[in-house]
Amino acid sequence: MSTRRRAREIVLQLLYEADVNDPRSDESAKQFIRSRLQGRKALTEFAYKLLMGTLEHRNEVDAHLSKLASHWTLPRMAVTDRNVLRLGGYEILFGDTPGRVAVNEAIVLAKRYGDKNSPRFVNGVLDRLYKELEAKQAKS
Repeated sequence: MSTRRRAREIVLQLLYEADVNDPRSDESAKQFIRSRLQGRKALTEFAYKLLMGTLEHRNEVDAHLSKLASHWTLPRMAVTDRNVLRLGGYEILFGDTPGRVAVNEAIVLAKRYGDKNSPRFVNGVLDRLYKELEAKQAKS
């Protein structure tokens, strides 16, 4: 497993936790990430940046996802799917990760942690988001 993929898994755990409970403190989150990534500094920073960015831009990402998830509202989605979409959406809209990579990484997370329909659902929503952003950038 790629180390960045492992970092995304840890961020997904924290996003899931923040979705169903009160989010932990920034320091506690960073400590959790550091312990799971065995103190690897660059990876810890990558994961922490993903977590904080996703949480900070959650409303904006949710607005995009709500428009693109045909016949689904965010509260109706499985918690895992919703947070995989948020993470992937953040990476596409605000992150440094190439859009295609963000979509593929989200699909891998959906396969691993979602149900049998999750990968297809995540792929459909994030692919639409990526193509929408790509078209918008091509016009400017």
